[in-house]
Amino acid sequence: MKEIREPAVAGMFYPDKPEILSRDVKKYLDHATKEKIDGEIIALVAPHAGYMYSGQVAAYVYKLIEGKHFDSVVIVAPSHRVDFKGASLYDRGAYRTPLGLVPVDVELSKKMMERWNGIRYFPEAHSQEHSLEVQIPFLQIVLKSFKLIPIVMEPYWSLETCQFLAQAIADATRGKNVLLVASTDLSHFHPYEKAVQLDKIVLQRLEQFDSEGLSRDLKGGRCEACGGGPVITVMLAAKTLGANRGKVLKYQNSGDVTGDRSRVVGYGAAAFYKAAGGQTKMKEEKKVGVDLGLNEEEKKALHQIAKTVIENKTKKKSIPEFKIDSPVLKENRGAFVSLHKKGQLRGCIGYIEGRGPLHKTIEEMAEAAAFRDPRFTPVVEKELADLDIEISVLTPLRKITDVNEIEVGKHGIYIKKGWNAGLLLPQVATEYKWDRKTFLEHTCQKAGLPSDSWKHKDIEIYIFSADIF
Repeated sequence: MKEIREPAVAGMFYPDKPEILSRDVKKYLDHATKEKIDGEIIALVAPHAGYMYSGQVAAYVYKLIEGKHFDSVVIVAPSHRVDFKGASLYDRGAYRTPLGLVPVDVELSKKMMERWNGIRYFPEAHSQEHSLEVQIPFLQIVLKSFKLIPIVMEPYWSLETCQFLAQAIADATRGKNVLLVASTDLSHFHPYEKAVQLDKIVLQRLEQFDSEGLSRDLKGGRCEACGGGPVITVMLAAKTLGANRGKVLKYQNSGDVTGDRSRVVGYGAAAFYKAAGGQTKMKEEKKVGVDLGLNEEEKKALHQIAKTVIENKTKKKSIPEFKIDSPVLKENRGAFVSLHKKGQLRGCIGYIEGRGPLHKTIEEMAEAAAFRDPRFTPVVEKELADLDIEISVLTPLRKITDVNEIEVGKHGIYIKKGWNAGLLLPQVATEYKWDRKTFLEHTCQKAGLPSDSWKHKDIEIYIFSADIF
């Protein structure tokens, strides 16, 4: 091995004597409960503080894979010391800890680098970074033998970076016996009660397996996680690799360890997995929304309009005039077009209320979802084969004063206060298995309001339904 990345924080974040380090890790594992996961584990989230603070929380993650075998482990960790763009992959040699050497999986590393030019080898990103290093001794104890793919991510991450890196990871590891690990701590240096409140938001997103919501909450300052980019990246990659469930395993903060609750740091442990029988269960679920009377030919026509607009636009072709005979497709209705790529949201824009014929609305919203959703880069031609198009034709908005009128699985919610407004479609609550209260809280957050704003008298709450296909 030509290059060895030597330990940077042994003796500080964890013991530098192998016998003491091994004893401590095993002690943490002995005191951790092994949670029941009914499915295949794809990815983990673990904290990265000094072992005396977060080691016990990390043990809940690594207890899950004790005795299992993975050929390689991808660790995605945040950069605390060096500012750079994209992701740095240590693609050579090995990482050393007091427990020995872990060889880098050079072959898979090169495959990832070939799939996205934002991944490169930037040694300064690794030389002193603790967030990746502290995960390795746990892995050495529970897995014995494995190869490593060590990735340190830019500190000021964007959702776009997460998406590109996640796709590169998923493409390179698909079909291989590989585990993904995201390294993060949660809120930093708040009073105990405030920290718990902030961290609860992150934990809910992990439990719901909601990477988009977590990104929105982190960027909006509603919660904190120094490894937010790595967590979102791993969630996106895990979903592409088949994971469909999240489970929070443990939470505590430094105040629980030291007794000092004045300025604490939060630590969470979570797993993402492919639930046994998950696909069958999804097929049996009741249809979301309502039937607005569109027949199969009319639905097919709207899909064809959306598909043609997106394809022609990416190929720089003109958009044809669509011949529409159906009176239903000429009705004035609100509608949304949602795009998904390999299970991940790729764009979603619509009109809440009708602004013209339905077929024209779909034409306009397909173009907007693909090329003008500010959360995503414009769709390019090579993505077309992987895009799924979902159309939601809306019923008119109806203002309510009693939230008990909201039926999860049937209604979407639109919340408004002053200049703030937010909407979530009916299928969102069903997808994440929210109850009515959680649905209201997330709609408030979408509007940029505190999650409990739905209780206030000056809030306007509207409901609607949709025919979703």
